[in-house]
Amino acid sequence: MNKQKMAVIGLGHMGRHMIHRLLPQYTEKIELVAICDSDESSLHREVAEAGIRPRLYTDYRQLLDEVTLDLVYIAVPPSLHYDVARIAFEKGVHVFCEKPLANSLTEARSLVELAEKADVLHAVHFSLPLDPAVLKLRGLLEQQAIGRIQSMDLYLEFQQWPRAWQQNPWITSRQQGGYLLEVGIHWIQMIQQVFGPITHVKSEIEFPLDSNQSESRVQAVLRLHNDIEIRLSGTDQREGEERVSLVIHGEEGTLALENWCNLYRSNKDADLQPVSVDDVVSPLPILKQIIQILNGESGLIYDFHDGYNAQVVLEALRKPGEGFTDVRPQLMGDKTEGFIVTT
Repeated sequence: MNKQKMAVIGLGHMGRHMIHRLLPQYTEKIELVAICDSDESSLHREVAEAGIRPRLYTDYRQLLDEVTLDLVYIAVPPSLHYDVARIAFEKGVHVFCEKPLANSLTEARSLVELAEKADVLHAVHFSLPLDPAVLKLRGLLEQQAIGRIQSMDLYLEFQQWPRAWQQNPWITSRQQGGYLLEVGIHWIQMIQQVFGPITHVKSEIEFPLDSNQSESRVQAVLRLHNDIEIRLSGTDQREGEERVSLVIHGEEGTLALENWCNLYRSNKDADLQPVSVDDVVSPLPILKQIIQILNGESGLIYDFHDGYNAQVVLEALRKPGEGFTDVRPQLMGDKTEGFIVTT
């Protein structure tokens, strides 16, 4: 079996995770042939720590022009996603992109069109719907464990933004940063996969006086296609530990996905109790699914259409209108499942 030749562009938190944690699990199937980051000292430090010897670049355009690739992993700031992916598609390279898909809805739609024209694999790094706790939650919902869903609450509440491990020049910028864009996009996409399309958005946002800074407080309502409403509460001034959670209220009880991966359940008039997910087999990581697809096997990914549909809702949240905004005219189809594909 020939190894897939891969490049990593961007050595922020996710790029470092890729070269230090994920790729070492698949050395028999992937060859990391090149890495790009604008910080040359970071390049040399990270490859030394990883014990690898790929070609090193500070200019992604030069890398994509000089190196023969099968797959590129894009982990640069959102404003660069479009240009990197565009060049990769022009060269017929498969693309694995971090979220959000792009820095605007216009760019996201264009990337979908470019991906379709290139006829190569295109995936966004959405993993939350395939997390064991979410898979367990989905199974309980299918079993009507809490009866008919009445409403939901989504909490994106932080002591500060950015968090201590997220220090970089763009994470707090109104253009590219903020917790709605960085964290909220995961939950928007997961909700779209598990519960169906979000069709209407109503949002109120408070920003700092500095016009360059991202949101401070958010109060919003996301309305699903079946009229179930999700109340969103966001802040960067939470007292106590951060809370990133979805609570689902049903006629017969409650399900709560607390802090990403801790699942709880209660019946009527009972306290929430932990739910074990030890019996759940997850297809994660997404990289494994991509490798399967590139090797001609079936795989489960979330493609650029999924990235675009999540960005439709994200942009409606970040740029409120008067009352509810109907986002249905902008959505692409009624796609609520992961993309299963073979090559």
